[in-house]
Amino acid sequence: MTTAIETHGACDSRFNAVKDAFAENFPAHGEVGAAVAVMVDGELVVDLWAGHADPARTRPWERDTIVNVYSTTKGMTAICAHRLVDQGLLDLDAPVAKYWPEFAQAGKEKLPVRYLLSHRAGLPAVKDVLPAGSIYKWDVMTAALAAQEPWWEPGTQHGYHALTFGWLVGELVRRITGKSLGTYFREEVAEPLGLDFHIGLAEEHDARTAEMIPAPLPQPGDTNPLAQILSKPGSMPFKAFIVSPDIMQPGHVNTRQWRAAEIPAANGHGNARALARVYGALARGGELDGVCVLSPEAIDRAIVEQSIGPDAVLAGLPTRFGLGFILTMPDAPLGPNPRTFGHPGMGGSLGFADPDAKVGFGYVMNKMIATPDLIDPRWPSLIDAVYASL
Repeated sequence: MTTAIETHGACDSRFNAVKDAFAENFPAHGEVGAAVAVMVDGELVVDLWAGHADPARTRPWERDTIVNVYSTTKGMTAICAHRLVDQGLLDLDAPVAKYWPEFAQAGKEKLPVRYLLSHRAGLPAVKDVLPAGSIYKWDVMTAALAAQEPWWEPGTQHGYHALTFGWLVGELVRRITGKSLGTYFREEVAEPLGLDFHIGLAEEHDARTAEMIPAPLPQPGDTNPLAQILSKPGSMPFKAFIVSPDIMQPGHVNTRQWRAAEIPAANGHGNARALARVYGALARGGELDGVCVLSPEAIDRAIVEQSIGPDAVLAGLPTRFGLGFILTMPDAPLGPNPRTFGHPGMGGSLGFADPDAKVGFGYVMNKMIATPDLIDPRWPSLIDAVYASL
């Protein structure tokens, strides 16, 4: 007999269907600990959490629990870049080398900034095997990428820059502002907007950080893209995910070293409330509670389709990108409206903005699930419930 999950937090009565769907995810999908939050036109209408922050189920998931959200971090990194565009400090069509002169190596002198944000740069991986610890060393990663020859002619196709996205975009931010991506995000976005979201997590937060529970390792015959990628060591897709040997170590994402580093494509730590709040701001023109995150013009620019179709890294799985954000698509919808944008994270987390419905959505969890289409089975019922409640 399954014990009913006790859900904590607040939920506007109009959105009780979201609460029900959230609770159902625990018995239906073996959820361990999770949180979901929804903003509608600047109002927090759902803020729920339940379960446990550790696999042994000894630590309850609390209101202030935070967790690694993998690639959901990319949306925060993209916001930083678009703020610089808003401020006239970054030109999307200028060569990356204008801001980062060393990047001009290996035929990349004319590669434009927009290719970094749209996964068209041809730099999803570093060809040389990097020593253990490299992913934690900013200068090592950016130097390797500056020297790297593109794997394809930039602009001719797209392929998910799973980890390199963060160093590529983050180094632009650093060169322009003199601040690391994590510092810039904290000072310019997180603190003004009151987000409990960190790129580079201080040790003081470890006690309230949930432990990630990995999905089972791929088995022979598994059809999901990650299984295909990991079955071909030495290939470009393999190197896109396994930048250095550290990533193959079980539990590396629960270490102090991972949490402390700034890996702006993959190691943001936050909660659903933070995701719903920042995307809630973007869903209503970029402003919330007097804080301007991005201009309406920046948002319109960011969600113009740049890349669509079979992904050169993700085993041909179709993907659709704007500038730094994943865009909704029929086979992977983020709700019913055509301008919805955001970013998911490996294993299940998700944040998105719907400017048409003025919805900001955030979902985080610690039990990772891998599926053939990379669409988490816990999302659809939550998203459907949100829109049914509007």
